Amino acid sequence: MITKRIIPCLDVRDGRVVKGVRFQNLADVESPVKLAAFYSECGADELVFYDITASAEGRGIFLDILRETAANVFIPLTVGGGIGDVADFERVLGCGADKVSVNSGAVRCPDLIDRAARLYGNQCVVLSCDVKRVNGRFHVFVRGGREDTGLDAVEWIAQGVDRGAGEVVVNSMDTDGVRGGFDLPLLKEVSERVNVPVIASGGAGGTEDFIALFRALPRVDAGLAASIFHFGDVKIEDLKARMAEAGIPVRQLRKEREND
Repeated sequence: MITKRIIPCLDVRDGRVVKGVRFQNLADVESPVKLAAFYSECGADELVFYDITASAEGRGIFLDILRETAANVFIPLTVGGGIGDVADFERVLGCGADKVSVNSGAVRCPDLIDRAARLYGNQCVVLSCDVKRVNGRFHVFVRGGREDTGLDAVEWIAQGVDRGAGEVVVNSMDTDGVRGGFDLPLLKEVSERVNVPVIASGGAGGTEDFIALFRALPRVDAGLAASIFHFGDVKIEDLKARMAEAGIPVRQLRKEREND
């Protein structure tokens, strides 16, 4: 049985990890380099690094910070923010990323997904989608959640997978930072529509939210969270132990592997 992945997310602004609620009121947390090294050692399965203002500011990702962060990570690293063409893929991968996440750039130029998948492989292309309910429909938002594209989120994600995205991150803006649980209705629609790994993002408030996610939606492959890990509310080791108790398959922790 495929193990479920636990993925901390580093939202980076001006070289620091920040966290807010529904993409607003961002508060400083820590250095991404220090947090990345910590998560790499404490049982995280993967790590996501987002330069959250790169697209809105019309610039590329901060490569110097990315290089230093990647040097301290020994688990798969996905990087996004300001990815607008295949040259950005090349730069980010050259700095140590394993996968590249596209969001606003793919909406502007959907062919970017096709070209990147052909050059680097589907497994390298992650389609990230910021989704918010608008008049009862799921809309795609871009530029760090600032702009409503009017696109139907589920249709757009399906198109991105058809074009070559090998994984999707579904980030619910409605539940982001609220800690009331993952957006199960949204995730259900997406996971039933596509045949690639789906990562749930936005809303985790505690250990039981992950249990509820994987029990309700076994087709969801991973749970991504930020503040509950950053502020120590949930320890990844404890979360994985609880998931195992609940019968949800998880990757063995480092300490367990060393004792084998």
